[in-house]
Amino acid sequence: MTGSPPPAEQSATSEPPEPVPPDSGTPSAPASSGPAEEIAAGYAFTGPALDLGALLWDGVCLPEKQIRIPLPMLNRHGLVAGATGTGKTKTLQLIAEQLSANGVPVFLADIKGDVSGISAPGTPNDKVAQRSREVGQEWLATGCPSEFYSLGGIGPGIPVRATVTSFGPVLLSKVLQLNQTQEQSLGLIFHYADSKGLELYDLKDLRAVVAFLVSDRGKAELKGIGGLSTVTAGVILRALTAFEQQGATEFFGEPEFDTSEFLRTGPDGRGLVSVLELPAVQDKPQLFSTFLMWLLADLYNDLPEVGDVEKPKLVFFFDEAHLLFNGASKAFLESITQTVRLIRSKGVGVFFVTQTPKDVPADVLGQLGNRVQHALRAFTPDDAKALKATVKTFPTSEYDLEELLTGLGTGEAVITVLSEKGAPTPVAATRLRAPQSLMGPIEAAALDQAVKGSLLYSRYAEAVDRESAYEKITAEQAAAEAAAEAAVAEAEAAKQAKAAARAAPARDQSLAEQVVGSGIFKSLARSIGTQLGREISRSIFGTARRKR
Repeated sequence: MTGSPPPAEQSATSEPPEPVPPDSGTPSAPASSGPAEEIAAGYAFTGPALDLGALLWDGVCLPEKQIRIPLPMLNRHGLVAGATGTGKTKTLQLIAEQLSANGVPVFLADIKGDVSGISAPGTPNDKVAQRSREVGQEWLATGCPSEFYSLGGIGPGIPVRATVTSFGPVLLSKVLQLNQTQEQSLGLIFHYADSKGLELYDLKDLRAVVAFLVSDRGKAELKGIGGLSTVTAGVILRALTAFEQQGATEFFGEPEFDTSEFLRTGPDGRGLVSVLELPAVQDKPQLFSTFLMWLLADLYNDLPEVGDVEKPKLVFFFDEAHLLFNGASKAFLESITQTVRLIRSKGVGVFFVTQTPKDVPADVLGQLGNRVQHALRAFTPDDAKALKATVKTFPTSEYDLEELLTGLGTGEAVITVLSEKGAPTPVAATRLRAPQSLMGPIEAAALDQAVKGSLLYSRYAEAVDRESAYEKITAEQAAAEAAAEAAVAEAEAAKQAKAAARAAPARDQSLAEQVVGSGIFKSLARSIGTQLGREISRSIFGTARRKR
């Protein structure tokens, strides 16, 4: 299936135009009871569904045979894949704006910065009109209610932050890639901080507590519960340093973002589209993966179990997902696999958008029930191998999928989704509808205005650094040092006073000794002694004093 025109590229907003009606003259194949009818029957759902496009069969677009995805099945997760330039982001946009129209909140991770246009009405042009006629779409330029966010204020958007305490030792250990012993030690550190009222809001709080517990003053604090070795503390501190270099310092802190903000709807009942602007951190995959782990874990903990619902409570789209998984730690992959498996029961759907299915770990890929596969290229042996692997992931089909996947045009895809009964639908080559919102980014000034005009901006924009573990430990350390200095000064003063007290009598005794030991004193003493002896002799023997 080649030669289909690409969806329009748009670059500016305009007043909403009149709807573009479907063209009754769209080329179509004659009706038959053949494979096309069987495929189309697999998408004839009775309940609410999103319209993806028209069936392609034998090189012809069949606008009367619509390919759809049931709204209740959007929490069974999905994958949008394809080579660069095949229309993946437009497909993401097409699904997201229909979810919003059905009252479902949407979260978009915008790695490249080209999804912000979902907030503005699209611009009509000849290519949009042609695509609308081909697929039987009544196109009406429509923007979605949107909010724009950034990780910790890195780049444009309302800052999203989390505290170290809410992140917790288990999740943080996975991010820092600590082993089991180190994870247990980190748990002891969190326990100690909690028991002592040392709030862990940001990374400098955690660093301060670790450093204190291996200091001379702090070692005794953990002895009763196992202690913290200097070696383990060093590993944790080095891991924190590397983490900070990835930009984590900006993400951790206050005010902490309330993830329920992502579950809102607009005044008109449409789901709010939350766009996380990530171009400024696309070279910091660890920061992005950290945020993702925290977000999904937080939602999983907060949301009630709902099982199968009429429509999802929230649907995530992670564009350029290969950046998320490339070089990811084993702990991160295990965490994502587990969360994707379990969060479905909370009414949350997750879609990954990437280049080939092999970009997504097999355990995660196995959880994705809805597939939109754009064209693949087979220019190299590795490409050919990836193509064959992709074909094997689809149900048995009436198409020659290897040939079809390399021949799809821009804005065309091979689709299979879960039916209302949860069974895979027949593989359907599809010419996709055109998004009704702006296909491309909005102007920087418009984005800045949208961010600062949000009711959430005043709540989250300004970082807050309250008194916490770092300040308390620093103050205690300063007080202890001052007390130690005062004690030293007091001891020195006492020592000097004692020495002075010993020196005073010694000086008095030395003066007396000097007088007694002098020659004059001795001569006088002898003279007095001689005279006294004579007087005593006279008194005894009766001799009289000699007269002169």
